[in-house]
Amino acid sequence: MALTPSRSLYRGFTWLQQSYVCPQCRRYATPSTPSLPSAPPLLLKLRKDLKTAMQEKDKPRLNVLRNVLAEVTNAAKTNSPIKTDMQLLSLLRKRAAAAKTASEEFKSAGRQDLVEQEEKQAEIMEEYAGSVQTMGMEQIKEAVSGVVEEMKAAASGKAVNMGDVLKKLLAPGGSLDGKAVERSEVARMVKEAVGTGK
Repeated sequence: MALTPSRSLYRGFTWLQQSYVCPQCRRYATPSTPSLPSAPPLLLKLRKDLKTAMQEKDKPRLNVLRNVLAEVTNAAKTNSPIKTDMQLLSLLRKRAAAAKTASEEFKSAGRQDLVEQEEKQAEIMEEYAGSVQTMGMEQIKEAVSGVVEEMKAAASGKAVNMGDVLKKLLAPGGSLDGKAVERSEVARMVKEAVGTGK
């Protein structure tokens, strides 16, 4: 039985209905991609190395990378997500210190297999932590001493508050604003500089 012209036109029309979207509708249907902040370079490197570790079946590196990336993902769900290399560096250093502590505890318990495992994990984390470029200690000391001297002169003999010095250094427009410095290291140097002047 031959198809009648009306039936073939109907089939063509339904095909057209299913696949065609008018330009105006397409404009509203396509979500605009908001400019998302890019991930820190070290985080991108960790993700890339995770794939490499999977392909090479490098189990110790794979475990470390999975744990670190899981912590980054969990931190993203809190009020303080990891957005910079410095925050990631701080996380890596904490985990490396925890692995070293665990290694010492296993050593005292006589578990050599676990000692080697923890030492390998600490070594991998320190490798990644060492890849982050930070400001040199001398540069940080110069910035800290400059601000402390300036504030001591303005205080005219009164004690300088450590918090005020940190605010002046790290606040927007401060001498260390946006620089690759670890806040805990800056705080330690400020404490030394303020404490020596008393």
